Amino acid sequence: MSEEKNINKDDKESGELIREMGLVAATAIVVGSMIGSGIFIAPSIMAGLIASPGIIFLIWIFAGIFTILGCLSYGELATMYPKAGGQYVFLREAYSPLIAFLFGWTLFLVIQTGFIAAVSVAFAKYLGIFIPFLSEKNILFSVSLPFSQTPFNINWAQVAGIISIMFLTFINTLGVGTGAKVQNISTILKVLAIFLLVFCAFFSNKGSSQNLLPLLFPQNQVINMALIAVLAVAMSKALFAYDAWNTVTFIAEEVKAPEKNLPRSLFAGALIVMVANALITLAYFYLIPVNDAASIADNRIGARASEIIFGGPGIYFISIAILISTFGCNNGLILGGARVFFAMARDKLFFKSFSQLDSKYKIPKMALYSQAVWASLLTLSGTYSDLLTYTTFASVLFNMMTVIGVFVLRKKRPNVFRPYKTVGHPFVPLIYILVALLFLIFIIQGDPINSLKGLGLVLLGIPVYFFFKKRAT
Repeated sequence: MSEEKNINKDDKESGELIREMGLVAATAIVVGSMIGSGIFIAPSIMAGLIASPGIIFLIWIFAGIFTILGCLSYGELATMYPKAGGQYVFLREAYSPLIAFLFGWTLFLVIQTGFIAAVSVAFAKYLGIFIPFLSEKNILFSVSLPFSQTPFNINWAQVAGIISIMFLTFINTLGVGTGAKVQNISTILKVLAIFLLVFCAFFSNKGSSQNLLPLLFPQNQVINMALIAVLAVAMSKALFAYDAWNTVTFIAEEVKAPEKNLPRSLFAGALIVMVANALITLAYFYLIPVNDAASIADNRIGARASEIIFGGPGIYFISIAILISTFGCNNGLILGGARVFFAMARDKLFFKSFSQLDSKYKIPKMALYSQAVWASLLTLSGTYSDLLTYTTFASVLFNMMTVIGVFVLRKKRPNVFRPYKTVGHPFVPLIYILVALLFLIFIIQGDPINSLKGLGLVLLGIPVYFFFKKRAT
């Protein structure tokens, strides 16, 4: 304990980030960042693609196992380099500062900030159930654009979303401990809400085990390339609902005993989310036949299930659950993302002010607020969903490259101390790489235009990199 206090004291005196987060807080970051609004919507979309509750359930399990394989691989890198920035640092050490910058650039431009914007709007939509004034239909003001027939509108849902971003950003400027407490509370509440919904679904006598059939493919289903393509699309919905599991690596420099807590939090967090996602998916289809699930308006299968269990008040239960879920999700994204931009600035590859720490709380306040401003602009633009589509290719590519980094660094730096080594190496990272590669191929074949746009956004960072590189000399 005295040694831990001395470390924290040294951190404070040196102006570095402070290791305040334990295993529970780190795990809450993993769980909280992963569970947003996706699990309350995605199963309905998947039901429209493949009319088999059993296959959909297995897809969630497979996507969860795939995520766990990634976590097991990232654990080795995180314990080698328990520094702020996580994946940015791994890519820098395995490849080059340029490759790392391109990841951080894309993260700032749209991936992290775009997700923050999207989740904030989801939060505002469900807040509108309790405060109808905060509606996308309630336009604050409208401006006619000279080269567009569609006016530029700003609605009250967007305003509410921006307020939530700024509020959570302010909370995170009060120190990593404060942000961690918010994450702990929101994560516990959202997981409890999910398991309460699962428990009530199976013990309410309002569902049927017959709704869970067929367990595999529908009768007379021909397994061909078209079906495999449909399964891949359905899988992508699940995979993106599992996204953001690597957020805890961004704050590695603020985690206590990182050699133990980082790999444990990654594995435990992914496992908890996999169990929660699989069980709630079963609960949905126990209550709702798969064909009915596919036709639910706005794909709000979570709301429909809650309404079946609790009646009219069910919409309020699920709305509160989603509000807590999206609030906690954005807290984790905001907390983690700023540390990547801080790490880039510390390497003199981003704005200098992003590397400055608040004198009292030792947090990158300017990086936090700059992230909030850009995410707010994306919220107002209404184009962030398109940008996220463009960067799907880039996001999967960087994840795959990071796991390849396990092999690269074992050859490049064999003598670096590894407190944790990837369980099941080399098979675990190889399986992850193979599946990610298949998805990259599918994304390119299925949407070549947006894949190229995503690659274009990444390559746009090259001149920016050399601009910062020249400024640093």
